[in-house]
Amino acid sequence: MSLKGLLSSRSVGASRNATSAAAPRMAPSVAAASAMSDGERLAMLDQLEQSGLGWFWASDASGNLTYLSGAIAARLDVPLADLIGQPLTTIFAAADREERGKSLALMLGAHKAFSGMALRAARRPEGTVLRLSGQPMSDAQGNFIGFRGTGTDITEEYHREEETARLARYDSLTGLSNRHRMSHHIETTLTAFKAARRNCAVMMLDLDRFKHVNDTLGHAAGDELLKQVAARLTRAIDREAEIGRLGGDEFQVMLPDIDDRGVLGDLAMKIITMLRQPYSLEDGRCVIGASVGIAIAPHDGVNREDIVRAADLALYAAKNGGRGQYRFFSGELENETIFRRRLEQDLGTALREEQLFLRYEPIVEAGAGTVSSLEAHVCWNHATRGIIDEEEFAQIIEGSAMLADVGRWAIAATCEQASEWPETVRVAVNVPVPLFLADDFVEFVAGALGKGGLTPYRLELEISEAVFFGDASTVDRTLAQLFKLGVRLTLDEFGSGYSSLAYLRRAPFDAIKIDQKLVAEAERHDSRELGLVRAIVALAGALQMDTTANGIESASLLASLTECGVCYLEGPIFCEPIDAAMVLSEMAGGTWKIDPAAQRTRRARRRTVFRKIQVIHDDYSYEVTLRNLSRTGALIEGLADVPKGTQFVVDLGGGQLSVATVIRSNGAVQGLEFEQSLIEDGAGGLCTRNRVSPYALAEAGTPLAPLASGKFLGLDQGGAIPKFGYATTAASDLG
Repeated sequence: MSLKGLLSSRSVGASRNATSAAAPRMAPSVAAASAMSDGERLAMLDQLEQSGLGWFWASDASGNLTYLSGAIAARLDVPLADLIGQPLTTIFAAADREERGKSLALMLGAHKAFSGMALRAARRPEGTVLRLSGQPMSDAQGNFIGFRGTGTDITEEYHREEETARLARYDSLTGLSNRHRMSHHIETTLTAFKAARRNCAVMMLDLDRFKHVNDTLGHAAGDELLKQVAARLTRAIDREAEIGRLGGDEFQVMLPDIDDRGVLGDLAMKIITMLRQPYSLEDGRCVIGASVGIAIAPHDGVNREDIVRAADLALYAAKNGGRGQYRFFSGELENETIFRRRLEQDLGTALREEQLFLRYEPIVEAGAGTVSSLEAHVCWNHATRGIIDEEEFAQIIEGSAMLADVGRWAIAATCEQASEWPETVRVAVNVPVPLFLADDFVEFVAGALGKGGLTPYRLELEISEAVFFGDASTVDRTLAQLFKLGVRLTLDEFGSGYSSLAYLRRAPFDAIKIDQKLVAEAERHDSRELGLVRAIVALAGALQMDTTANGIESASLLASLTECGVCYLEGPIFCEPIDAAMVLSEMAGGTWKIDPAAQRTRRARRRTVFRKIQVIHDDYSYEVTLRNLSRTGALIEGLADVPKGTQFVVDLGGGQLSVATVIRSNGAVQGLEFEQSLIEDGAGGLCTRNRVSPYALAEAGTPLAPLASGKFLGLDQGGAIPKFGYATTAASDLG
C-alpha cells in the first residue's frame, strides 16, 4: 500500500465533501487547509516522515504488514522489501527483554487499539527502539480490515529509562546487585522456599584493611579495588548465587538450596583466599583481606530479617576472632561474646595468680636438624575451664586491653626460663603491637634480659608488619634501639598482606618469617605459592637475612621448602609445643636434634569447653559436662561406669546431633569418638556438617522456626529406664 492509499483509507479519516451545502462555514485558515490538494497533503506527510517527527504503518486483517514508512525501515536497518507482506509479530519483538509489557500478538489478535508499545526489530534486538501505536480499522460494512498506526524512535529515551531502572537495582560501581535488590531477592526467595521446604544460605562479607587503601592511595584507588573485588567474588562462586554490594566494603551473597556447612565453609575459605591475593592498581599495589559470616535458612532464621541478622552476627564474630576468617551463625554467639568478655576480665587474675604458663615449639635448622631456637606460646590454666591452649588463648587475647601486659609477662618469663638452656639456643617471642609502640618498651626488654640473665642475642623478637602503621619516627627509633641492644629481630608473617620492601630497607631485621597461610597454600597448590616462597628466600638472601617457615606437617612440603632454601623449619612434623620442663630434659645433652617423622602430624586440637550438654542412650537423655572437644571426639564427665563400646547420640545444641562411641572410660569420665568428624567453623570452633532440619520438625507438628541455641533432644522419656547413674565425684581427666 502506498502513502496515498493510506491517506485515502479510513485510517486517517478520508476527506469528506468540504463544499457540501450541509457543511458548516469554516474559518478562512481551516478552509484553506481543507482546500489543500491530495498531492500537497501527500508531499507534506512525506516530508513529515522524512524528518523523523512522524512515521506510519499499516497491516491487513491477517496482521501482515502492508505499509511502513521508509525511514522506519532504515532505522531498523532492514530492507523495506523484506518487511512488506510479513507478519508484524515476526518483524517486531518486545524491547523489554523480560517481556513484562503488553504483547503485540495479543493486541493484534484481539483487534484492540494500543499505544506506547516499546518494540525492537526481531532481527536487530540490540538496535533501534520504537514506540508504536495502532488503531483497528473497519470497512463500510463494519468488517475488520487491519490496523493503521504511527511510530516514534525512542531509542535514547528508552536507554535512559533502562539505565535509571538498572541503577535502582544494581550497584553503579561494581555492577553487582545493590542493597535494595538483594533485600527484595532474599525476601521473595525465602518466602517461596518456605512453601517448597528448601534451604538457602546467606553470606555477609566485609573487607579487612580496606580503609587503609582509601587513606593511603586515595578514593579512586579504593573504587578500582572494589571493582576488582567484585570480579574475583564472581569468579570464586562457581554455583547459582545472587551477589550484591550493600555499600562501602560490605558484600552479600545468597546461595539457594544448600545447608551443608562443610561445602559452605570450603566456599568461604576459597573466597577469603582469592580476595587476599595482591591487587595491582594504577596508584600502587595492595593486599587486603576478608571476613565472612554465614547463616542458613530455615535453621538460623525463617524470614529475611532473621537470616540477615544471623549472618551479621556471624560476620561480627569472625572479625572479632582475628579477621581473615569465616564463621557460621550459632544461637550462642551473643552468649559467647559475653563469655569471652568474662575471660578477658579474668586475665588480670591470671597474671596476678600466675595462671599463665609457656609452651615452646622447636625451630629446626634445615639440613642439620638441630634445634636452634624455640618459639614461646602462652597458655592459661584457668581456675574453672582448665587448660586453655596456645591457639585458643591467642583468640581470647586478640584485641584485649590486657594484650600488652600479657606480652610483658611472656618476655620476662622466656628470658628467665631460656637462661637455663645451652648458650647456642635462642628463644623467640611474639611482640604485640601495643607493647612494641609503648614508650618504655626497649627499657623493659633490657630490664627483662638483665633480670633473667639472658644474653641479648639469644632473645628473638618476632615483630608483625602491623607495627609499621604506627608513627614512623617512633617505629624507626624503637627498632634502632633494639638493634643497638643486641637482640635478634624477625619480621613476622611476611606475605600476610602488609608486606613491603620499604619495611626491609628501613629496619635492621635479622630474619623473615614466612606467613603460615602462604606455607599452607604452598602445600595445596605447589606451583605459584612455592614460587613466592623462593622469591622471599632470594630477597632475604640478598639482604643477608635468614628465613623461617612454620606449620609444616608433611614430608613433601618439608622437602619443597628445603629445596627452596628456607633456613629454619618449624611444625608438627618435628614436634608439638612442649612445656619448659621437657625442653630442659631434651637439652640435657647440650644439643637437641629432631628427625622429621611423616607420621607425626598435628593431632586434632582439643578445645576446652566445660559446659553442660545432653547425650542419649536407649531413648533416655542424660545431662553431662563436656570437658573438651576435637574434630574426632570429645571428653564427657558425669555418668558412672559407662562401658567401652557404648553408643551415644551427642546433642551439641542448635540441632547439632552426632553419633559417638565410648572408646575410653574411667569412672565418671568417658572419651568419645564421633562417627562423623566435626568440621571447623572457620574461627577456631567446631560444628557438625549438617543439622536437624526444621522442615522435618514441622512435619512432626512443631511450628516452623529457627533451631534453638540450647539443648535439642527434648525427649518425653515416659517409661524409659536409665541404664547409667550419675557420678557423685569426678574421676581423673583422661588427657
